[in-house]
Amino acid sequence: MINRVIGVVPAHLESTRLSRKLLRPILGHPMLEWVYRRARQARCLDDLLVATDSEEILAYCRENGIPATMTSAEHRSGTDRIFEVMTQRDVGETRGGGCVYVNIQGDEPMIAPEHLELLLQPFRPFRKDVGARVSTLKVAMSLAEARDPNNVKVVTSTGGQALYFSRALLPYDRDRGPEAATAGAYYKHLGLYAYTSEALRRFHELLPSPLERRERLEQLRFLENGIPIIVLETSADTIGVDTEEDLARVEEYFRRTGTTLP
Repeated sequence: MINRVIGVVPAHLESTRLSRKLLRPILGHPMLEWVYRRARQARCLDDLLVATDSEEILAYCRENGIPATMTSAEHRSGTDRIFEVMTQRDVGETRGGGCVYVNIQGDEPMIAPEHLELLLQPFRPFRKDVGARVSTLKVAMSLAEARDPNNVKVVTSTGGQALYFSRALLPYDRDRGPEAATAGAYYKHLGLYAYTSEALRRFHELLPSPLERRERLEQLRFLENGIPIIVLETSADTIGVDTEEDLARVEEYFRRTGTTLP
């Protein structure tokens, strides 16, 4: 049973593909603020904060009323950064077994409360997914989108558990080729996760796995070590920002739909 749900936005300032992207403006406000304000609308979160290794991000958050904490610059993944947040919190809370931590990527400015509500469903007492430890989301996409290595693909079992994640075109129709793809053949992984405290601690204890290092996808560490990931489908796609083009697409979408900062 969930006692508390704690949302964390891991915020590393520098990025190889888009420099200083979390502070890049979208309609006059930094992307990080869009992520925080939109996620804050979700009633399922008991707490929400930014975890950063940047003094500049920390200062911006404090100046704009965004709860934030400083974390180590040595973390290789957002999940490890969230683990540090967990260890900073009250000992009774982290050992109680009832906390779920939500990893809200700082480059997902289109996040909506509905995404977070869906992500947490496997942890609710009325669900049959007893023992859920990690969850994430997927959304159907076109063949053209699936061919883009910037979009991470996920394939799942009939029971909704992740089988694999990759930037490659998955699944591949060996006999007919990708041109034979039908609707629903490809699913994009949305970079949001929910973890129990125990799963978060286990991830941190494990060394980066071979497939994780090869694909550069941290979630593969769970799968390679036998920790299942429940994948839920949403119809609400997002634009994760990795490039200048992505940033422009999000700004154009917000402008066209009249979206304002909450």
